[in-house]
Amino acid sequence: QVQLVESGGGLVQAGGFLRLSCVVFGRTFSRTAMGWFRQAPGKERDFVAGIGWSVISTRYGDSAKGRFTISRDNAKNTVYLQMNSLKPEDTAVYYCAAVEAEFALASSSYSDYAYWGQGTQVTVSS
Repeated sequence: QVQLVESGGGLVQAGGFLRLSCVVFGRTFSRTAMGWFRQAPGKERDFVAGIGWSVISTRYGDSAKGRFTISRDNAKNTVYLQMNSLKPEDTAVYYCAAVEAEFALASSSYSDYAYWGQGTQVTVSS
């Protein structure tokens, strides 16, 4: 059974930073492309960042470019999202997700992701 467990969310002031973590269980992590999405109240779930099975492949949503960095540590079965220069509009529940196919490149497509975490709340105050 595949399980994704996020952590690292919280309350931060505008301009601050947070690092989200997601540990993956029940899957060969090193072969798995991973991603982060977010969903604000009343809005759709949006793509934030993705990383392929190889760290060479990364993709970012427009809101994340230049401020957020996705990375992975295969030894720890963990994917990270470093978020800098946070803005109030970054407030959302952040979800970690794993792509179904092995050896995939980074993907921004919601339909590529088969496994999801429970989400972690990020709140940015102005």
